[in-house]
Amino acid sequence: MDALAEAVVNGAPGHELERIPVPDDYVAVHTRAEDAGIFQGAEDKDVRRSLRVGAVPMPRLAPDEVLIAVMASGINYNTVWSATFDPVPSFAFLKQYARQGGDAARHDQPFHVLGSDAAGVVVRTGAGVRRWAVGDHVVVATAHVDHEEPATHGDAMLGGEQRAWGFETNFGGLAQYAVARASQLIPKAGHLTWEEAASVPLCAGTAYRMLVSDNGARIKQGDVVLIWGAAGGLGAYAAQFVRNGGGIAVGVVSSDEKAESALRMGCDHVIDRRELDLDDGPAVAGKQLGKRIRQAVGEDPHVVFEHVGRATFGTSVFVARRGGTVVTCGSSTGYQHEFDNRYLWMRLKRVIGSHGANLEEQSQVNRLVSLGRIKPALSVTYPLAEAPQAARLVQDNEHIGKVGVLGLAPEEGLGVTDPILRKGLGEATITPLHR
Repeated sequence: MDALAEAVVNGAPGHELERIPVPDDYVAVHTRAEDAGIFQGAEDKDVRRSLRVGAVPMPRLAPDEVLIAVMASGINYNTVWSATFDPVPSFAFLKQYARQGGDAARHDQPFHVLGSDAAGVVVRTGAGVRRWAVGDHVVVATAHVDHEEPATHGDAMLGGEQRAWGFETNFGGLAQYAVARASQLIPKAGHLTWEEAASVPLCAGTAYRMLVSDNGARIKQGDVVLIWGAAGGLGAYAAQFVRNGGGIAVGVVSSDEKAESALRMGCDHVIDRRELDLDDGPAVAGKQLGKRIRQAVGEDPHVVFEHVGRATFGTSVFVARRGGTVVTCGSSTGYQHEFDNRYLWMRLKRVIGSHGANLEEQSQVNRLVSLGRIKPALSVTYPLAEAPQAARLVQDNEHIGKVGVLGLAPEEGLGVTDPILRKGLGEATITPLHR
């Protein structure tokens, strides 16, 4: 551990951190451009083969950026996409961004530092940063946006230059240090540990936009919401938003353990995916699923929370009620969806595409987290050196909730600055899925 990292871990104040030099390199989880073809012809694209943990050069800061000493991060499915080089190697995203020239050119490297979640301490600020200072405790929102684009000022997610940080940009959060724009920063909730805080931004922000925001399904009291993958990272936050909003959450899971976890995070009912004949087509699976939903709650879902993709999308369109909504992102089982358009068109259903969250939406999520109304979905944490194994867990869908990765934090349980709130909320209730 370098001197700056040691000072951060020891809790040095900002004025001391400013005097300690930034190291020339740092340890990061990354892919290498030279490995992009290693899975050609392979049945199992095991991410442990492509994810490297080692030193990379420290980038310089742009005026609107900050350097963060990453105390903890987390695995998201986009890490799996990057590590399998599927559907395209993420180096293509870095090259496209670099064509802008200037500071963007730094991102085109023969390595790609991954990670779209992070919690840590600001250790340097660019010349144009006003609202953040060295020593601040922050979490990083995923949307990397261009404030010179007009669309960004209406909804940052609609800007043509909006990118997923750590997936479509370099220098992400699965590392000892990370570079982010100041417009991505949110104050860390004081009652959470580093790893708990890092498990929130991407999945909770995405679920909030999909379900609660004016840009998504805009759920209301009494809405029946079907949640695929209800025990995963996205699903665990979706269930909480539905419960908090007075809706009825029906989760779909694939094991008894995941059913118990989904109920713990706010689902009113769970349905075992293993009882559905998904391979027999959307109509067959949809009738089976619809019957089980009606047995549980007496009516069809107003909203279907869809992020599984190819394997479930046709069933989602089928099972939503007349006039209902399917809100979709991600597509972990494949992007090419098939569905019977009669059930969309003739029954007046809607499909809403959703992606990430803008800073206002992330801020609203952070407020709910800071009040203790939304609980981190963290289940297990790995050290940085074992991040490839953590990613493999997500790749194989063997995880529950969010899988955390410690960065510079030497152990779990550190980073709490509001122990009174933590005690008031109840230590055991803060991370219901933690093993």
